[in-house]
Parts: sequence; C-alpha cells; structure tokens
Amino acid sequence: MRKLVDKSDNREGGIVMENNKTWKKRGIIKQILKDHFHGFWELHEHQFPEGLRKSIQEAVNKAIRCGTKDMGYARYECMGCQKGEPEPVFVCFTCKSRFCHGCGKKYTDEWAEKQEERILNVPHRHTVFTVPKELRKYFFEDRKKLTELSKEVAKVIQYYHRQKNKTKQYEVGVITVIHTFGRDLKFNPHIHALVTEGALDNTKQWKSVEYISFSYLRKSWQKLLLDLMLKWFPKDEKVKAMVSELYQRYKYGFYVNAEQRMKDARGAAKYIGRYLARPAIAEYRIIKYDYHKVYYWYEDHQTGKRVKVVAPVMKFIYDLVQHIPPKHFRMVGRYGLYSRSKNRESQKIVNLWRYMVHKQVEMTFPTTEKKRKTYRERMIETYHRDPIQCPCCKHDMLLVVIWHADYGYIYYYDEEWERELDKKWGIKAYERRKKKSERKDAG
Repeated sequence: MRKLVDKSDNREGGIVMENNKTWKKRGIIKQILKDHFHGFWELHEHQFPEGLRKSIQEAVNKAIRCGTKDMGYARYECMGCQKGEPEPVFVCFTCKSRFCHGCGKKYTDEWAEKQEERILNVPHRHTVFTVPKELRKYFFEDRKKLTELSKEVAKVIQYYHRQKNKTKQYEVGVITVIHTFGRDLKFNPHIHALVTEGALDNTKQWKSVEYISFSYLRKSWQKLLLDLMLKWFPKDEKVKAMVSELYQRYKYGFYVNAEQRMKDARGAAKYIGRYLARPAIAEYRIIKYDYHKVYYWYEDHQTGKRVKVVAPVMKFIYDLVQHIPPKHFRMVGRYGLYSRSKNRESQKIVNLWRYMVHKQVEMTFPTTEKKRKTYRERMIETYHRDPIQCPCCKHDMLLVVIWHADYGYIYYYDEEWERELDKKWGIKAYERRKKKSERKDAG
C-alpha cells in the first residue's frame, strides 16, 4: 500500500499528495486555493461573467478561511480542574458555503435527512435532462436561466400525465437539482429530476404509472428548451438560425437519461442528495498536487474506465470555480406533489393508499421537523469524542469567549468584559446567564 507523503517546500509552500485508498485527502483543495487563487484571480477574473465575479471571490475566500480562527471561534475552558491543567478548546466557525467540501457535505447530509421525512413512499424515477453543447455558453453567461430550465423539466413530466386523461387532472411529484459540471469538470449544465412513478387525480386517488415514453421525453424537452431560447433572444437572427439547425441535427430530440428506477423512497432521497451541494470534484479523486500541477482522475461514462488527468494548477482552479453559483441561487426546485402547499396532504393520501392496497402501515407525516444536530452531537456521532468534555476531569468545559470575524467579541465570561459588552450591545449578559442557570436548576 502506498502511503501519504507530505513534503513541505519552504521556498514555494507546495505539498505533494500521493495516492492512498484508505485516506481521504482533506484540505488539499483548500491548500491549492491558498497557494494560487489570489494570483489566478488577478489574471483571469475577466474570463467570468460580471454578475458572477463577486460570488466566486466570496465563496473561495470563505472556503479558504473555513474552520480557522480567522472566521471566528468559541473558546471553552475547564475552570478549576482538580486533575490537571487541560488546554483550552477552540471550536472554529465554518463558512457555510456550498463550494466548501466540508460545509457542502454537511449541507447535503442534512438535506437528505430532511427529505427522508417528506418524500412520498412510492417508486421514483431518476431522470437527467441534458443541454447540448451548442447552448451551454448561454447558461455560462447567465446562470439564472438554469432556474427556468428546472420549471420546464416539471412541465415536461406534468404534461405527459395530464394528456393520459385530461378529465382526471393528474398531478405528479417532481424534485429537481441543477448541476453544471460533468465528471471531467467541464461546464455541462443539466437537470437531475426525481419523479414519482404515479400521480394523484382530482379526486385524491393515487394512480401508479411505471413508464414514460423515452421518445416523448427527448422531443418535448428539445421543444421546450428551444422555445426558451427564442423567448430569451427574440430579435437575434443567429439564435433563430441555430434553433432551426438544432432541430435538424437532433432529429430524435435532446438526450434524456431515465434508466434509474428506485423502489425505496428513503434511498431515493439520499441518492438525489448526492447531486445537491457537493463541489465539482471530491478530494479523494486528486492523486497528487506538486504546486504547479494537479493530478486527478474521473470515470468515463461511456467506457466505465478511469481517465487520469494532469492539469496545470491555474487550469484546475478555473475548472473548479466556474461552477460556483450566484449568491442565494436556488439549486433545488419542488413541483406538484412536492410543493410546500401539497406535500403534507400528498403524504397522508399515499400512506392510506399503501395501507389499502399493500396492507402496509406507514408513519404519518410528522407535525414537526427534526431538530438539526448541534456541532457537539455531530462530533460525538462521527468521531465518538465529546469535543467540549475535559480530558482530565470529564466534566463539561465552560464557554468563555465567542469571537466573530465581522462583529468582534460578542461574549466573554469575565464580568468586566461583560460590562463592556453590555454597553456595546445593550444586553445584561450576566443577568441573562443567571436566569438561564435558574431555569436549568428548576427544570
């Protein structure tokens, strides 16, 4: 087995990461960005759409500082420990950015857990709607157009069910996730859709539908997408000519992959969650980084074989950051039975249908959502270690300082500091803590 070799170069600050199947190379992308992003941005900022530049810069800077004291921290100490003098514990704040590997993974896991409670317990079909290479540049320049693509995907599915029986007014459930990258990191916008294999009619009856015409999906997706192009550029003669050419070039419609069928609804939620907020490349796919080049691999869709890539570091950074979405951009769309107004009722109807048909008793839709796990709970669950428990006396450490990069000190245990904070924030910190302690003792 080849082991990780960590070689530091004092002159250049470079590190070499050798392949190791049992070790995830955490932090390697952050190191690449630390080493080169500032220089990269000065040289290549102009290559990105103007409306996207600020979002890219903010996301990368956050990812670089994530988990360091530069972002802010909470400091814990064990006061009056009788068994030793333990070191204080710093819990550093994270960036919450979807571009960050750690935060993106946490966001995806929490989203998938949340969907497991909401998803309808019926078979689903995972469908991928692609955009031909001739149109991709338009979405690179304006990412907001991708939101309209999600709506068109829902229309394609909904229209098919409505045409089967117009009087029944069937309504299907669709969850869409926008993706902009392929395995080779190129800009390749497409929409992942999780679709219920069935629909509710206007009498609240469930109708199972296991098959949607592949030919229909391709041709209707092509028409809706090209109609959008004409809508966005009504006076552009080049676009009109290109639309006509694409109808001729793609006689069978644009490519749609609808082969993945999922019987387990809970598993479907986890599967689609994989595409939600993860960065363009997982760190385990990076074989080596030697300061000047990045060596990584991807699996080719057609051959199923691994393809090794050696990319100059500036090219690698460009391929990586071009997929950062605009700030507050919505990656997920919920339509039909998965819209907020209809999801609860749909859940109850499907549960009743499963009981009547399959004699299976399902949990009713929860009245309250699960509480998010705290940092402490996640650390104990993942590493089996309590981060704020004193290693000497095993008692809980005391929170003594909270410092935030934007707001400075917002909490300090020392009473003199508390009086200064009271003047700044207008809050009696010691009174608040006293009341909280009294409530804890009483309850």
